Amino acid sequence: MREGMKEYVSARTGDRYYELRHASGLRILLYPKNENNSTYAVFGTRYGSVDTTFRVDGEELFSVPEGIAHYLEHKLFESEDGDAFSRYAKTGASANAYTSFDSTCYLFSCSDHFEESLEILLDFVQKPYFTEETVKKEQGIIGQEIRMYDDDPQWRVMFNLLGSLYHHHPVRIDIAGTVESIAQITPESLYRCYRTFYNLHNMVLCVAGKMDIDRVLAICDRLLIPSRPQKIERIFEKEPLEVVRPRTEQKLSVAMPMFQLGFKEPAGDARVSDEDSAATDVLLEALASDSSPLFRRLLDAGLISEASFGYEYFEGTGYASVIFSGDSKDPDRTAEEIKKEIRSIRENGLSDEAFERARKSIYGRSVAALNSVENIANSMAAMAFSGRDLFRYLDCVANLTKEDVLRRLDVQLRPEYSALSIILPL
Repeated sequence: MREGMKEYVSARTGDRYYELRHASGLRILLYPKNENNSTYAVFGTRYGSVDTTFRVDGEELFSVPEGIAHYLEHKLFESEDGDAFSRYAKTGASANAYTSFDSTCYLFSCSDHFEESLEILLDFVQKPYFTEETVKKEQGIIGQEIRMYDDDPQWRVMFNLLGSLYHHHPVRIDIAGTVESIAQITPESLYRCYRTFYNLHNMVLCVAGKMDIDRVLAICDRLLIPSRPQKIERIFEKEPLEVVRPRTEQKLSVAMPMFQLGFKEPAGDARVSDEDSAATDVLLEALASDSSPLFRRLLDAGLISEASFGYEYFEGTGYASVIFSGDSKDPDRTAEEIKKEIRSIRENGLSDEAFERARKSIYGRSVAALNSVENIANSMAAMAFSGRDLFRYLDCVANLTKEDVLRRLDVQLRPEYSALSIILPL
């Protein structure tokens, strides 16, 4: 094992992974599963759509157009010699990328030629190439994408909700920005954001599956371009806890009304801990999973469709909320039923049986997810950016008490800080 490399072993599953802070500044996480026939790699940066105002090393404040992180992701696949996808076609790897509110990740999966594919990944992400001509060309392409999502019901119900919950935080803005904002993007602003957020000290490489660790590190030694440490300060306007509006609706081409019900909660510069994340997951499982009394009541009343109903804990730097969603013939009544169940748990607590069923369900799914190299690599990247740990989360779920779960209700699922977004048929 290389000097400075840490080994993490799960006492519960026997799985292990390795962490190294490379001399270049990059944090590397390697999760060998050599019984697998495939390998999955993620090269990501803690840079998302919300990072529009920032300061580096105490210098002057810098603001960029909305949507620039997503724009940069698109442009990075291009080079003077062609695009990265054509290079991946020669190795047979399946490659992709995504921009979220908080991160941008480039990834590939393969069953053969892993090392050649890894070389492509490390090469093109470290070699930006922007010109006036290529930037203007992309504005038309992404502009069409933005206009397409303007009529997408799933997209609109979500951003209508976020616009109802958040006054100032840029999480309320479409990840791709607006047609007007992307028109302001220049090669200079792209390079400025690249130099700031694609610094290797702000990035992570996560690999899961079949691999030779020493050979992976040898490729990193050869291709990673060292960067100097820097302090990135992300600036957000103070966000009040009160919502903008309690209800919003829009008419689009849907067969049945759609809804999202969000509960806003306090959020700071730090992401929630593994303990709080585990407690929230178990709370929501007990409240609204398909084995919960609430789900059965909604289904029996014909208020929801079984396939569409869901929930998530949506959180990042400066924002946090619980969101319920689905199709419903009566979204307002469905929202009231959800609030009624929350009120019942707040007043009467959870039964031991309901708590244990939820905790075991979350634990079982978390262990099962360790069989998927795709899930492992993506989870390691997400947890690295949020300061959490794969195995520690598993321990937190196993050691959780009912009191831990109910304590989360002190800050979560407060009806006075909720908003309902509805898409109605035309």
